[in-house]
Amino acid sequence: MVSPGNFETREAWAEMLLENVNYFEPDLTVLAGFMRVLPANFVRALSPNLINTHPSLLPLFPGAHAVRDALAAGATETGVTIHIVDEGVDTGPMLAQERLAVLADETEHELHERIKVIERKLLVKVVRDFAENRLQLDTAK
Repeated sequence: MVSPGNFETREAWAEMLLENVNYFEPDLTVLAGFMRVLPANFVRALSPNLINTHPSLLPLFPGAHAVRDALAAGATETGVTIHIVDEGVDTGPMLAQERLAVLADETEHELHERIKVIERKLLVKVVRDFAENRLQLDTAK
C-alpha cells in the first residue's frame, strides 16, 4: 500500500502511486471511495482510462461532501455518477449516471448507504462495458 503519510510531499506520494499502478499495466484504473485529489501529472499519465465514482448527479454536488450537500440543499433526488477523472474535482466527462429519490427524514448515513448499493452496480456495468469494448473512454462527453 502506498500511504500518503509515508511521503514528504503529495507529489512524491503520487509519483510512487503511479509507479505502482503502472507496474500492473492496467487497461482501466478505478477510483472508488478514494477521497483524494490527485496531482495533474498523475491524472495526465492515466487519462482517459482513469475513472471515478461519485455519490451525486454531477455536476450537482461535487466534492467530498456530496451526500451532505444534497440533503442540506433539500434535494428530492440524487444518485451516482461515474466519470473520467480530469484535473478538476469531479469535473471530468460523465460515463454513466443513475438516479435515486431522497426519502423523507433520511439521514446522511442512510442515504449514503443506499447510494453505495447503486454505485457498485453501476460501476460493474461500466467496467463490463469497457472490457467488452462497448465504452470508448476517449470519446466520452
